Amino acid sequence: MNSKPLLLSGAPGSPYTRKMLALLRYRRIPYRYVVSVTGIPGLPQARPPLLPTFYLPDAAGDLQAATDSTPLIRRFEAEYPGRVAIPSDPALAFIDALLEDFADEWLTKAMFHYRWSYAADVRKAEGILGCWVESPLDDAALARYGNYISSRQISRLSYVGSSAITGPVIEASFQRFLDVFEDHLRQHRFLLGARPGAADFAVFGQLTQLVQFDPTPMALATERAPRVCAWVTVLEDLSGLEPQDTDWLDADALPPTLRRLLLEVGSLYVPVLLANARALAAGQSQLETVVQGLPWTQQTLTYQGKCLAWLRRDYAALSARDRVRVDAALQGTGCEALFEDAASGPA
Repeated sequence: MNSKPLLLSGAPGSPYTRKMLALLRYRRIPYRYVVSVTGIPGLPQARPPLLPTFYLPDAAGDLQAATDSTPLIRRFEAEYPGRVAIPSDPALAFIDALLEDFADEWLTKAMFHYRWSYAADVRKAEGILGCWVESPLDDAALARYGNYISSRQISRLSYVGSSAITGPVIEASFQRFLDVFEDHLRQHRFLLGARPGAADFAVFGQLTQLVQFDPTPMALATERAPRVCAWVTVLEDLSGLEPQDTDWLDADALPPTLRRLLLEVGSLYVPVLLANARALAAGQSQLETVVQGLPWTQQTLTYQGKCLAWLRRDYAALSARDRVRVDAALQGTGCEALFEDAASGPA
């Protein structure tokens, strides 16, 4: 086991930074965290510059910048035994991976949309985000920095899929997510039982912003989902939790509330993921589809093409028995469409 603290840079306003910090605390992996959006001077820079950035040795022992939270979680599972965040049951692990991808790639649309679409949310972000990464700042410098951040991020709204066309879909989906997750938390401590999986940390990362920082979605969450609000606070540091192997749900008997969440994945994220794959295959820069009966259009994303390829790879790697079990768990949710047309999308 590697006992040297992991080194990473990131920022409190980054949901992926919060995702990984909470995971490290839960897994009791030593780390050293530097608050920075530009990386650590003298160390390799991530390309593109994303948060968080981990500085990890390659095969030759040289430090390299790594930013993608999903493969990083899997790397740490292999390098740091015990208190794992990925279920040992391959079928449940696949469901965990699907929910993690949904949080990372769909819930983040809600986070980005609310923060940069509402005046009160923009004002709060302009006034605080800069102070988290640049300090001290006088009033004039803070105003300039806040304006720079908001101008840059608002110009990228269409990139993540937030527009006048998609905004109603995003907002309705976030409110339904709050309702479904609130209902799930009436009976279960985490998404997959009495211990957290990778998906919990992915959901947590997005919700640190949506229910703890940005005023508009925070007000919605406070009104509709008090359990969700409390859950986010608790998940910040689970280093004292003592998980048991028996704490995972049974993949062959998922509770109705988790099925409802998978229905949200299948009706929201899956159509966009498949439309993105078709657009990429056709060399198109924009995708158009229908999400829950409403039009959806956005820029095609190469990374989400990779997400689909990874899910299909993991599904194909399951044993025949475990694929049958996953198929049964996903049947009727819409998620099964990810694999039904695998031959027509990117591998």
